[in-house]
Amino acid sequence: MIGQHRLQRLGPRTLRGRLALIALATSVLWIAVLTTVFNLALDSRLHGQADEVLRTRAEAVAATVDARPDGRLTVREPTEDQALDAGVWIYEGGRAIELPPNVPPALQRQADALAGHGTRFAETTSPSATRFYALPVAALPATGGGGEAGSGGQAGTVITSVSLDPYVSTADSALAGSIALSLVLLGGVYLLTRLVVRRALRPVGDMSAQAAEWSKAGVAERFGEGGRPAELVSLAANLDELLDRLAAVLRHEQRQAADISHELRTPLARITAETEWLARRPRTADEQRASHEAIASAAATMGRICETLLSEARTRTGQTPGSCDVLALARELARRGTDGPPRTPPVEVRGGPATAGVSTALAERILSPLLDNARRYAAHTVVIECAATTGAVRVTVADDGPGVPVEFRDSLFEPGRRATPGDGHDGAGLGLALARRLARAAGGDIALDAGHAGARFTVTLPAG
Repeated sequence: MIGQHRLQRLGPRTLRGRLALIALATSVLWIAVLTTVFNLALDSRLHGQADEVLRTRAEAVAATVDARPDGRLTVREPTEDQALDAGVWIYEGGRAIELPPNVPPALQRQADALAGHGTRFAETTSPSATRFYALPVAALPATGGGGEAGSGGQAGTVITSVSLDPYVSTADSALAGSIALSLVLLGGVYLLTRLVVRRALRPVGDMSAQAAEWSKAGVAERFGEGGRPAELVSLAANLDELLDRLAAVLRHEQRQAADISHELRTPLARITAETEWLARRPRTADEQRASHEAIASAAATMGRICETLLSEARTRTGQTPGSCDVLALARELARRGTDGPPRTPPVEVRGGPATAGVSTALAERILSPLLDNARRYAAHTVVIECAATTGAVRVTVADDGPGVPVEFRDSLFEPGRRATPGDGHDGAGLGLALARRLARAAGGDIALDAGHAGARFTVTLPAG
């Protein structure tokens, strides 16, 4: 890990530098391969040329050698044969009858080793790099008839040699030149890559500068799709989508703050009023007990409101985990209603087993406001019906009360709205709005079914 971090510190820190380094490394690999292939091909070609020179000279010398029937060789001396004599040996059997002047012993030993052994190539490095070629000279038939040359066996050998120093020098010069050219090419590739990458990343820098400016000003701007490459168009679209989501989150937070302020205002005002009423003059024990109960009730209401809002905030980020037996929960909520005031209408639970893909606590917070409203406005009875459908659970809460006024249905789920504010019931019109927000955050919804007498709400939750 320490070595990896050290390498990261030594490497380029910018994207432009990293891309240029990657391009340089790739170019080094390819140029190294091409340079190696070129020099190997050149070396092979130079060796081929040296062999062709040796073969041509050997054939030219062999044309001046005549083989007699007795196996003796006769060498015809052409005019100006100095070019043919340089680096040439003529052997009669294993005896040299002509050899170059001042030949080094090492070269002489190599030529002696090649005599009489057929066509062969050989190479020596001492005293200098030298290549040899041995060409057999065929003997005539013993009868002297007109048989083919060579039918009587090998009478002698013509050996030619050539120094490889010029060829080696050419190969070394080519290698040095190719390395120098490769270095110049790599330097150009690195500089050109940095320039091209900088120009290619300029739109990204412009987008970054725009985002920084917008963050200071707080302006609801968007990048859009105009005047950008295809890759940056996709990036701009994703960033705009992210900005839209952030704006929605901010709007939600603002609305939630307003909801909290509005909903807590009523119980807080009641606590304040009861406290001031107690402080004005002495009260009887019954009056004090009633005030204390009112304060405790308002405080409990504030606690429930805070818990509901916090639960809504937690479930806003995604699908709520857990599962819930909706039928059992409905029966538990109906049983709690029997502990209320004597005039509370009974709750009838219908339907079969249904498991929702939300926690029991969340399902209770969704259904409780609907059930509270149904009990508040029902004339005789409240009905809860549970049903499992494909991929969802449907719960209906219905009462036989006056129903929701037609003119109020469009704003039924708006926070802080009540159909009849002066009906004597507590609440600030936040329960239905929070219940629907919780249901939608969990992947479901709440809707008013206006086709029935009384009020009938349908809750849809994902199946568990």
